[in-house]
Amino acid sequence: MNPLISAASVIAAGLAVRLASIGPGVGQGGAIQRLEKARARLRKVEREADQLQVNGYSTIEREKLNLIKSTYKTSEELQNYKNETIRFDHKRAVQQVREQVFQQVLKGARGTLNSSLNKELHLRTINEK
Repeated sequence: MNPLISAASVIAAGLAVRLASIGPGVGQGGAIQRLEKARARLRKVEREADQLQVNGYSTIEREKLNLIKSTYKTSEELQNYKNETIRFDHKRAVQQVREQVFQQVLKGARGTLNSSLNKELHLRTINEK
């Protein structure tokens, strides 16, 4: 065997033993640390996402309740406007009936007066002759 190759083999074997005694491979320790950091960041992001989801659901529920309250209030207001309109229309109808009755009474009174005056004039005319 070539003495140069033999020496290189001994050096490589010694280097391998020393590296093994140090611990994990040279680049391996840094990769594990980066992996752990990445896992920690992932857990943090997952917690934040869960919190955002909970907050989103809370906001949706709050908005839904506000919409229900607003709709109920609007419905009540419309009902009140409807009732006011009905009362107004009823008062107007009663007033129109009163006016019509009054007109009929006036018409009847006018007819009675005219009839009485005509009889009176007729009697005067007869008496003057």
